[in-house]
Amino acid sequence: MLNRIFILGLLLAFGLPLKAISQELNRALNEEVLSIPKKVSLFTLQLETTLYKPSTGGPFPVVVINHGKSPGDSRFQARYRPTSAVRFFLQRGYAVVVPMRQGFSKSDGMYIGGGCNVQSNGIAQAQDVKAVLDHVAQQPWANPQQILVAGQSHGGWTTLAFGREKYPGVRGLINFAGGLKQESCMAWESGLANAAGEYAQQTSLPSLWFYGDNDSYFSQATYRSMYDKYTAAGGQAELIAFGLFGSDAHAMFGSRNGEAIWHPPVQAALKKWGLPFEVIFPEYGAPTPTSVPPPSGFADLQDVKAIPHVGDKGREGYRQFLTKAFPRAFVVSPSGRWSWAETGEDPLKRALENCQKNSDQLCRLYAVDDQVVWTKE
Repeated sequence: MLNRIFILGLLLAFGLPLKAISQELNRALNEEVLSIPKKVSLFTLQLETTLYKPSTGGPFPVVVINHGKSPGDSRFQARYRPTSAVRFFLQRGYAVVVPMRQGFSKSDGMYIGGGCNVQSNGIAQAQDVKAVLDHVAQQPWANPQQILVAGQSHGGWTTLAFGREKYPGVRGLINFAGGLKQESCMAWESGLANAAGEYAQQTSLPSLWFYGDNDSYFSQATYRSMYDKYTAAGGQAELIAFGLFGSDAHAMFGSRNGEAIWHPPVQAALKKWGLPFEVIFPEYGAPTPTSVPPPSGFADLQDVKAIPHVGDKGREGYRQFLTKAFPRAFVVSPSGRWSWAETGEDPLKRALENCQKNSDQLCRLYAVDDQVVWTKE
C-alpha cells in the first residue's frame, strides 16, 4: 500500500492525471474488466480479468494470455494489457482473456510462490487459469472447443504447467520466454529444466516456444536445457530461438519490433492446430504509433543521475519507470515536469500528453523501452 500511496503522491505533486494508475479502457478494442470467481475451500476469490472481443459475430475462439511477474510486491503490479497481441488475435476473430492471477493487481488472495519448488509454483498458478476458463467456457460468446493458452515469462511458465490440466478444448500452448528466475535458490536453472520435464510427462498438447540469446532472465544454456528435458520426456514443442533482440530478449513479446519475430510462427501454429489464423477483422490493426527516435547514446539507461531538468521526485519516478513492462516511455520538459506510461496503446503518446498538460515548455522523450533517446537541446 505504501508504494501505491507514494506513486499517487508523485502524480498529484506534479499535477499528472490519475489515469496513469486507473488505466482507462480502450474502447476501440472493446476492453472490459471482469471479476471472475475462483473457489478455494470455503471461500471464493475474485480474479481481475481483462476481456477483449470482436464487436460482431461469435461464439469466438478463445485465447488466454498469462502475465509475467514484475519485481516487488505483486499487488502493485499493473493490470496486464498486451495490446499488440490483443490486436493480432482480435483481427483473427478471437476473444482475448487476460487474467491477473491470485495476489496480483486487484485480484483477491495472496501470491502463491512455493519457495524454491518451481514445479509447484507453476501448478498453483495454473489453477487460476483453470478457474478463469471454467467461467469463460460457459459464456455464450465463447467457443469452448477452440481454446489457445499463451503467456510471457512467469506467464509462459504458468502456460506450460497448465498443459498438465488436460483441459477440454485447448488446442495448443505458446510460451514466450517462460520460466521463473530464482537466484536465491540453489541450482535454480536445473530445477526449471527438471520441472519442465515433469510437466511434459502429463500433457499431450503441442507447444511453441520463443527464447532469445540475450535474455536477462534465462541464458541460452538454461532455455535449451528446459527444452531438451521437455522434449525428452515426450513433450511436443517447437523452439524458435531468435538470437539477439535489443538489449534484452526477454522483452521481445511486448515490443513492437518483436512482432516480426512471433507473428509468422504463431500464425503457422494456429493453422496447424486447427484454429483460425487468417485476418477477418482488419479494423483491429494497430494505428500508426508515435515514431520512436533512434538511440542517442546520451546516457546509460540505468543512469538515473543523467536525466536533465528533473529533481529528486523525477529521478524516483524514473526508477519506477525502469521496473515497468514494455512498451514504455519516460518524458521530461525543461520546466522540470515529467511523466511515464507503460503498455496499452501508444505509451509514447500518452506520456507526452500527460507531461504537456502540466508544462509550459515542450515535453520530449527521454527513454523508450530499453533505450535512451534524449538529445541535447
